[in-house]
Amino acid sequence: AVGFFLSTVGWAVLAVTLFNSYWRVSSVSGNVITTSTIYENLWQSCATDSTGVHNCWEFQSLLELPAYLQASRALMISALVLGFLGILSSMLGLQCTKVAENNPNAKAKMAVVGGCLFILAGLCGMVTISWYAFNITRDFFNPLYAGIKYEIGPALYLGWSASLLVIIGGCFLFSSCRTNSSQDNSYIYPYKAPKSGMSAPNTTVSRPRRDSNASSTGKYGKNAYV
Repeated sequence: AVGFFLSTVGWAVLAVTLFNSYWRVSSVSGNVITTSTIYENLWQSCATDSTGVHNCWEFQSLLELPAYLQASRALMISALVLGFLGILSSMLGLQCTKVAENNPNAKAKMAVVGGCLFILAGLCGMVTISWYAFNITRDFFNPLYAGIKYEIGPALYLGWSASLLVIIGGCFLFSSCRTNSSQDNSYIYPYKAPKSGMSAPNTTVSRPRRDSNASSTGKYGKNAYV
C-alpha cells in the first residue's frame, strides 16, 4: 500500500512537470537585455517583460527541434503511459481489493508487474530530466555559445523528486512478491526419511494369538483338521 501511494503521487507530480512552463529560464548573467525573461518547456517558449505581460508561442515544426528535445517528449509520454498501466496493475495486486482474493500468488504477480512498470516510468522520467539539465549546463558553461543562456528551472527539480518517488514506490511493490511467497511457505516442513539400520521408535510386533480351543500339545486347534 505504501509503494502504491508513493508511486501514484510521483506519477501525478510527473504529469504536472510535463506541462509546467519553467523547464529552463533565461539567465541574467551574460545577457544584454535584462528587462525581459524567457522560459521554455518541451512544448512552447514564453517571454515576459517588466510590466508582467506574457507572450507564448508553440514550437511549430517537430523536425526542426533538437534531437534531445524530441527524445525528451517521447520519454516523458512513455513515463506517463507506463505509470498509468502500473497503477491499474498494482491496484489489482493490492490485498485490499477483491480481484483474485482467493489466489494470493496471482495478486503477488500483478503487484510485481505494477512495480516493474513504475520503475520503468521513473527511469524514463529521470533520464529525461537529467538529459535536459545536461544540455542547459553545457550551453551555460560553453564560452563559445552565442545564443541565450538558460538556467535550470523549478520544473526540473519537481521532475527529479517525482521520478524518485515513482522508483521507490515501484521497488516496494516489486519486493511484495518475496513477502507473499515467504508467507505461503511458512507451514511447509521438509520430510526426512528414517535412516536404514535404525528401528523406528514405538513399533510393536504383532504376535499370533492362540486359540482357546487349541490343544496344549498341538500347534493348531481341533477345527484346523476339519
